[in-house]
Amino acid sequence: MDNTNPTSSLQRLAELLRLEMAYERETHARTLASNHYGSTIHEPDCRYPVTLGNSSYNALDQLVLPISYDVADDETDTDFEPGKPVSFFFLADDGSALRELPIQGYIEHADVGSLTVSIPTRAAFQSLRAHADSRLLGIRLCIDTTSYRVMLDALSSAMRSTDERFLRLRDTLIGSRQPSFRTLPRLSFPWLNASQQDAVQRVVEAQEVAIVHGPPGTGKTTTLVEAIIETLQRETQVLVCAPSNAAVDWISQQLSLRGVPVLRIGNPLRMSSEMLDCSYERRYADHPDYAELWSIRRALREGAGGEGKSRERQARLARMRSRATELEIRIQQDLFDQARVISCTLIGSAYRILERRRFSTLFIDEAAQALEPACWAAILKADRVVFSGDHHQLPPTIKCVEAARGGLDRTLMQKVANAKPRCVSLLTVQYRMNRTIMEFPSHWFYHGRLTAAPEVADRLVSPIDSPITWFDTSQCHFGERQSRTLSRSNSEEARLLVHTLRDYVEMVGLRRIQDDRIDFGIISPYRAQVRLIRRLLKWQKFFRSLRQLITVNSVDGFQGQERDVVIISMVRDNDQGTIGFLNDLRRMNVAITRARMKLIILGNADTLSRHRFYARFIEHVKTHGDFVTLPEIIES
Repeated sequence: MDNTNPTSSLQRLAELLRLEMAYERETHARTLASNHYGSTIHEPDCRYPVTLGNSSYNALDQLVLPISYDVADDETDTDFEPGKPVSFFFLADDGSALRELPIQGYIEHADVGSLTVSIPTRAAFQSLRAHADSRLLGIRLCIDTTSYRVMLDALSSAMRSTDERFLRLRDTLIGSRQPSFRTLPRLSFPWLNASQQDAVQRVVEAQEVAIVHGPPGTGKTTTLVEAIIETLQRETQVLVCAPSNAAVDWISQQLSLRGVPVLRIGNPLRMSSEMLDCSYERRYADHPDYAELWSIRRALREGAGGEGKSRERQARLARMRSRATELEIRIQQDLFDQARVISCTLIGSAYRILERRRFSTLFIDEAAQALEPACWAAILKADRVVFSGDHHQLPPTIKCVEAARGGLDRTLMQKVANAKPRCVSLLTVQYRMNRTIMEFPSHWFYHGRLTAAPEVADRLVSPIDSPITWFDTSQCHFGERQSRTLSRSNSEEARLLVHTLRDYVEMVGLRRIQDDRIDFGIISPYRAQVRLIRRLLKWQKFFRSLRQLITVNSVDGFQGQERDVVIISMVRDNDQGTIGFLNDLRRMNVAITRARMKLIILGNADTLSRHRFYARFIEHVKTHGDFVTLPEIIES
């Protein structure tokens, strides 16, 4: 296949996306049969049994249903998040299998031991309640078919488009056309470092595409906000997108704090509380004309029923409908006219209210985590695009191995960065890590171009401490185990981690940790290990006063976060040197670079060092930190 032929590339992308969709459907249909029905199911995406509460209506006049369930030790390990679609299931009467109900809802609120779910209709609720009266119910996440439809439609439109401006952009992004740049007077931002200033300058000068490549701790958001504000000096309005609602909310919030009027498009259930005041729905309801529109809608509902309507009444209703339409158009136009930034997820850019709108510039934040087909949904509305992210950190999640191998896991930002390096501005000064923690990922992923800002370069938790310690378990023969969900755990390594954490706390001093709010991140690439460590910590009275300062999560759960001290449990321990999930070095880049002042790794160096990355990393630790073989600890 010709990789420079945009139409062929998009066609291949659509085929891979259909593979992913088919795989997800097949897996979803298979998961109920694989669970042990008749008892409890407590997986990150599934709860059984659950108890239904009393229904009510929320502020958006949607029927909502509270749901509760028993809490397990690892309750914080959950995929249930506001806005995600869910379905319900029950145990068949003959006890042979779990059956799914044809009812889909959306999570409105998620908390420990409880969910609030919006139900589409009163009839659906009544059917659900009838089942609950006679049998136990369960709830699980289901496939978001809307997102697949939006992405496939976007790829189809991108292939069929005849718009000259879009075709120019398309050919620059995935074809043979080279990007072009204007020459503008040098901009000055004294509050930015040199690489950040260069990135903003490049964004403003780019005529088709620019990339702000922000390694960990380099101030990517700060730079992107400045680039957006500078762009708004030349353009009336821009579109700002990201793959997740959390990422959209974060960049929108930073823009709002700088005084930029933002209109946040999307489902309010998926927005942070800080962004609700900027939401389209809230602004719509607060518009001066909304009271009249609401009264007309109520009158239309009340006047639509009955028989034998007179001609005068029909005419009056027609005038009311016309007035309602006029008000709707005026309110919507006012909201868009008042905003300088329209923000939404990439999938949300396909919302009906954005259907005919076009923007000179599209900014895509966290673009290195965005599926390429989702990017095209937003790119269709723009004349040029600015990507921001780091393709050496977490990639988008692809479940189908065949689709990933075919290239679905390669993002558009990554493709453009590799093929059109002139577009890329690398941020080179990081403000997070001690220089010893930074140096290895800098050399492996960023050609050694990162430097540590003076204020963090030599920062330590304790002056007698080293920035990096590796506890080697090679001589301990801990061994690893695979769980029913195919995740892996290492119980002895988990116990060692808890022991190591306690020793470190006692070395620094409990009082000082509490007074200075020194925080800890416990990371493992494997969810089963995360759950195990959480349980072990929960049982230890010693850590009760530190619960607010200790976070245990997977690598994915720590993306975008940082902690003073990070401890990584590597889990893999076998004689074959098989490391599976750890082969994805982007995940390890994220794990390592979460630490500000201290990084501790627990792992079998013999197993891991058969991979060149880990062999080099271990050499780095031996040269610049502490590499401790576990028997040395036991003997001491």
